[in-house]
Amino acid sequence: MIQRREGTFKGARGINLFYQSWHPPGKPRAVLAIVHGLGAHSGLFGNIVEYLVPRNYAIYGFDLRGHGRSAGQRGYISSWADFREDLQAFLEMIEAQEPCCRRFVLGHSLGGVIALEYLIRTNAPEQGVITLAPALGAVGVPPLKLSLGRILSRLCPRFTLNTGIDLSLSSRDPKVIIAYAQDPLRHRQGTARLVTEFFATVDWVHLHAADLRTPLLILQGGADQVTLPTGSRNFFKEVTFSDKEKREYPQVYHEIHNDLNYQQMLADLEDWLERHLVQVGRNNPPVAS
Repeated sequence: MIQRREGTFKGARGINLFYQSWHPPGKPRAVLAIVHGLGAHSGLFGNIVEYLVPRNYAIYGFDLRGHGRSAGQRGYISSWADFREDLQAFLEMIEAQEPCCRRFVLGHSLGGVIALEYLIRTNAPEQGVITLAPALGAVGVPPLKLSLGRILSRLCPRFTLNTGIDLSLSSRDPKVIIAYAQDPLRHRQGTARLVTEFFATVDWVHLHAADLRTPLLILQGGADQVTLPTGSRNFFKEVTFSDKEKREYPQVYHEIHNDLNYQQMLADLEDWLERHLVQVGRNNPPVAS
């Protein structure tokens, strides 16, 4: 029986952020902390929840500022530090609720960039990081809108544009596309400041890839036209830490966890998690934040 909880916590500069979590009946073997992508929210990972919680994992997810049920202007940050400090507060909250439980961070799309930048910069003691279709290269936003965003970032940082990303590129499953289109918590808004902060951070992550010292798994759709596979391929080459793996699924779209053959991705994710739990159990005890 999956037990669901929800609540709020304080992010950077006191903003209220919504989170929800799913738990097995007993003490979990590990925690998976999820960071969603642009325009999404923490309630879109049901396939992962339904697969891993019965296998004795606890799942936590939060809505980024300006997303879902969290406070803030849709698609706006004042600086990338907002995302970094929000993620840190989220992980500290999890630590308070699940003390000394082994913890992995999973980020999808924009969330993958948030997770990687945080771990490279802080060297936080997470057991591993999983990125699903990380937005580490070219993205499916029209070039004109990206250029306009860069120009307006200083003049009018809160100026909002529709990202123009085609919803049909999310998944090959028509039911998923219909559900996304009808979901009131999803949005396709991005602000001028987010554009410049995002691309500056992607550049920084690539430049500092060799500093990553957290076990890494990249899961990428080969047919992803929202975050093109070349970005994750290049980043994987730049990472020098030996504990890294990448799997690419040739026909899969951007929402890799909600595409037609998501079961294969979940099996690969579980296999990687299991192997890293065994390695940690043999070599050292859980590390508290």
